[in-house]
Amino acid sequence: MFELYQLRYFLAVVETGNFTKAAERTYVTQPTLSAGIKKLEGHLGTRLFHRTNRRVFLTEAGTRFVERAKTILFECNRAALELKEVEAPTVLRLGVLRTIPSDLLSRLIGDFRREEPVAVIELFEGTEQEILNRFDAGGIDLAISILRPGGKYGRNRQLFEERYALALAVDHPLAERAMVKAEEIANDAVIVRTRCEVLSETSRYFTDHNVRPRLVYRTAQDERALAMVAAGLGFTVMPEHYRHSGVSRLALDGLDLKRTVGLIYGPDYPNPDLGRIVTRFESFTISQNWAT
Repeated sequence: MFELYQLRYFLAVVETGNFTKAAERTYVTQPTLSAGIKKLEGHLGTRLFHRTNRRVFLTEAGTRFVERAKTILFECNRAALELKEVEAPTVLRLGVLRTIPSDLLSRLIGDFRREEPVAVIELFEGTEQEILNRFDAGGIDLAISILRPGGKYGRNRQLFEERYALALAVDHPLAERAMVKAEEIANDAVIVRTRCEVLSETSRYFTDHNVRPRLVYRTAQDERALAMVAAGLGFTVMPEHYRHSGVSRLALDGLDLKRTVGLIYGPDYPNPDLGRIVTRFESFTISQNWAT
């Protein structure tokens, strides 16, 4: 019979689309993860993935098994919560969009912990899709993520809205401007934020303006990208909330991209096991000053 860790390995590969990233997610080596997937396939008597040199694809059987695996983990998580002692501290499992600036999150969590010192918050950081997948598996109770019209989980509360804007080093010749045209930075180098939710739209913007800046750095770490902008390595496009003493934020002429960030509630909300703590976190979060 298969074991739960094998299901976690399987869903990690599904979420990341990559064995190496899935191994990082589950804190094991790639050979260990691959061995776990192989054992799972052996127990099930079928292959779950098609593997190529560059991509991993679900087989038909793998596609059918995804929802089953999520359901099993969801029920196991539920059972574990129900068996916790009444005296155990209330735990809020919070999903956080990877591209929320660290200073915003630190301020929110720090202030809340000072108000509710007995509460325990478990953080899960991920992309927009990874957070939705974690909801499906019953792994989080609440999330701070992007709100989409007609989203899968309809109950939500808006926190703030922000535009995507250019980030330039403060000593750049254009840094004092309020707005620049794409053509004015055509000869500059660009830093690509690989986890950006509007990466394809941003690329299309520059292509439409016949601007193809030299790519000098790709990173999934937004604070690292901002630091490299401050160092003069290149420019990037990111949400307005990102700030750095060595970086100027400017509008890009014709770039009308923005995101709405808010609280998203899971399928079990309201969860009586969490009681007051979710309501308290909700009201506390909404009352924060999210102004840039």
